[in-house]
Parts: sequence; C-alpha cells; structure tokens
Amino acid sequence: MDRFHELKAFIAVVETGGFSAAARKTSQSQSAISKAVNALEKRLGVALLHRSTRKVTLTDQGQRYYERLKPLVDEIQVADSELTNSTLDVSGLVRIASPSTFGRLHVLPLIPELLSHHPGLRVDLVLSDAVRDMVEDRIDLAIRVSPVSDPDSVVRRAAGTSLVCAGSRRYFAKHPIPKTPAELTNHNCLIYGDMTQWPFTGPEGRFSVPVSGNLSSNSVETILAGVLAGVGIGMFHRASLVGEFQQSDVITVLDEFIDEPRDVSLVWPKRRFVPTRVRRATDFFAMTLPLRI
Repeated sequence: MDRFHELKAFIAVVETGGFSAAARKTSQSQSAISKAVNALEKRLGVALLHRSTRKVTLTDQGQRYYERLKPLVDEIQVADSELTNSTLDVSGLVRIASPSTFGRLHVLPLIPELLSHHPGLRVDLVLSDAVRDMVEDRIDLAIRVSPVSDPDSVVRRAAGTSLVCAGSRRYFAKHPIPKTPAELTNHNCLIYGDMTQWPFTGPEGRFSVPVSGNLSSNSVETILAGVLAGVGIGMFHRASLVGEFQQSDVITVLDEFIDEPRDVSLVWPKRRFVPTRVRRATDFFAMTLPLRI
C-alpha cells in the first residue's frame, strides 16, 4: 500500500475523530481508511490509536507521531500544489520576524512594495528583539542583525552594518566626550540585553571594556530613547540609527576604535520545505535591504 496514503488516512482519522468521518472527508470507503491505518501501525510496530465504539483517540506514541508528521505532510502537499499550478501564483501567508527597531526602520517600509509585487501574499510581521524559535513560533523567514549560529537554520547574507557608539549633545554638554574606550568607565552607559562588555579594536587587536549605567533594557527602542533624552551613551547597530543620524543632536564617539561588522541575514528553518512564497519574499528582501542600509 502507498505509504503516503497511509499517512493521509491516519491524519484524516485524527483530525475528524473517527474512521467514518475520515472516509467522508477523503471520499473513500471506511474499510479503505481502516485498512490504511492498520497497515501503518503494522509497519511501525506500534498502536497509534485507541479505538472504541464511541470515539477514536491517540495513544501517547500516536500523539508524538502526529505532531511530527503533520507539518511534513503539509509541506509535501504545498510542494505538490506549487509544481502542479501552471500559473505559479505566489499566494498565502508569510510570517516574518525582525528585530523591533530594524524592522520599523527597514522592513516595514518595504512591505507595501512586496505586496504590490505579489498581491496574493499575506504578511504577518513580528517585531521583537528576542530571537524567536522559528519552528515553535511558525516563523517562515527571520531577518537578523545578530550572529546566527543555529545549526538547524539556513542563512543567507543580505547586507552588512556595523556597531557604533553614540550619545546626544545634551549628554556631552555635561560630560566630556570619551577619547578612548577605557574612559567609558566614567560614563553612564546604557545596556542593551546582556551587552555589558563593549567590543573595540586597538593597535594590539580586539579587546572589550566593561560598562555600566542606570538604564538597561531588552529593547533597542528603550536604549535609543534614553540616548535621545541625554541619559547616557549607547552601542547600536549603525542600521538602527539611520533616522537618528539626521538629527544633529546625535553623534558617534570612538569611531576609530570600532571595527565590528555585522551581517544582516535572512534565515529559514533548515528542516522545513521552503514554499515559493517564502523564497520570493526572501529574494525581495535580499534585493531591497542593501539599498536601505
């Protein structure tokens, strides 16, 4: 018996709650559905379903198998439909995750153009500075400015940026501008996340300086607001300060000591089939993001 038929029959029984309902849903006979599920259980050597006269429920092993199997079967069906669709329309939902500030400045302004190119797309843009679990959160495409070391991800470099140290003229009107990284110990440094060691480069190579201050946050927006208000000095990705550089109040310091390139990466979960709609969105951002950064 066709193994894929066995899998689809099993999924239909689980999702409809019984063999009769699964037969109606798939336009097959009840005996054909029962035969397919029995063959699957025999091949696996485990019972996947508890059968009673009233209902059909999953065993513990059946529950684990269904949770692992369902996304894979869905992706196979998506792949089949895309290849058999003669027009290859790009449609459906693309869930995109991006850091909050970077997303506000660079991703969100590009969404109307993406949708104009592909009117059938629907975009769910998740702006968060937390690194999302792409599989658990059903993220199709993540845009990251931080290093990506996940072995279960496919990473495509789209653009580059760098780190900058910045403060406002309001702050430096009260405090001397640091001439060396070591002088940061005398300044109020605003801490993003766990970044309490700021990286620099000198004549003898790379080194870091411990910093501290009276404001810390897991949000770049909060640190940026603190800098703009004259509270202290922050370290950012240059791409996150594009708009603020247009304000004469914000200046960078210690530029000659900072040589920390950062990739802007487009990331997919490795184990998942990547639908055409996600590939098209990825190609779009790979083409347009470098023009903004």
